Amino acid sequence: MPLASHDGRDSVAGRRAGEPPGVTGPAPYAALSPDLVLAAVDAAGSWSDGRLLALNSYENRVFQVGLEDGGFVVAKFYRPDRWPDAAIEEEHAFALELAAAELPVVAPLVVEGRTLLRREGYRYALYPRRGGRAPSLESPDQLEWLGRLLGRMHAVGSRDRFHARGTLDRATMIDAPMRAALGSDLLPAHLFDAYRNAAGRVDDAVARRFEAVGPLRHLRLHGDCHPGNVLWTDAGPHFVDLDDARMGPAVQDLWMLAGDDAAMDALLEGYAQFRDFDPLELALVPALRAMRQVHYAGWIAERWHDPAFPTAFPFAAEARWWEQHIADLHDIADDLMDL
Repeated sequence: MPLASHDGRDSVAGRRAGEPPGVTGPAPYAALSPDLVLAAVDAAGSWSDGRLLALNSYENRVFQVGLEDGGFVVAKFYRPDRWPDAAIEEEHAFALELAAAELPVVAPLVVEGRTLLRREGYRYALYPRRGGRAPSLESPDQLEWLGRLLGRMHAVGSRDRFHARGTLDRATMIDAPMRAALGSDLLPAHLFDAYRNAAGRVDDAVARRFEAVGPLRHLRLHGDCHPGNVLWTDAGPHFVDLDDARMGPAVQDLWMLAGDDAAMDALLEGYAQFRDFDPLELALVPALRAMRQVHYAGWIAERWHDPAFPTAFPFAAEARWWEQHIADLHDIADDLMDL
């Protein structure tokens, strides 16, 4: 994952000068108290009434905050050092661009001309609260609706490119997480070589698949378009959480919503109403799925110092989980080679 520069930090737990303990280092959210969250909301001009609910999020910290006028905002505190400021601002600009194109995307609130705010060393943004339920991915009508929206989203995404957010590629989805796992105490020492061999086989197989498909058009993507990031209401769906937005092939925003070929067909039927889709990209789906599998284990390993992760993912501390993960990676590599 891209990291901000380490220039200008003091020597105490990797903090920048003037930052309180806990903003970076082993427990980056240790100083993020409820009082700080409420004060950050107040400082942005949305006066809180003390109601605070932590929402399900591991990479960042996200809170629903009640307001004195009876409404709510969602406050998102970004994980220190994951993205540089320019990358977060690109994400925000993309969300606002999509919203301006009348796409149902939850975009950050603009506060005195800014979307990226700061409070006591933390970077944060405020969002309007938007509820909803999970989409029904067994419904061809809902899948076609989502396909139309993704076609429109990609039409906007193809107008420009990201410069600070990088590209969905083997470097970010395989190499970096593989190094994180190999450098972590989570991976049992006796499985070190076995994991490196299995992940390396997946990397080789993915590289061959991308080479076989050939050059692709890359565009600005949602990047993590799984069902949990789509909320359905009586008025239809809306998309949330562009935190993993990157450059990449269009199929990345489709495959996680498609449980089978029929579902993909329904998505593409809607998609084609607003944008052409290169069918060659469908051959990338097994490779993209493999990249996500490698990334998942590396992500847990890289974040294990965060106290939320051992609680949420206790299985990752067990050798048998890594043994199964290694076996799964070999199966994935075999399947990719056979396709």
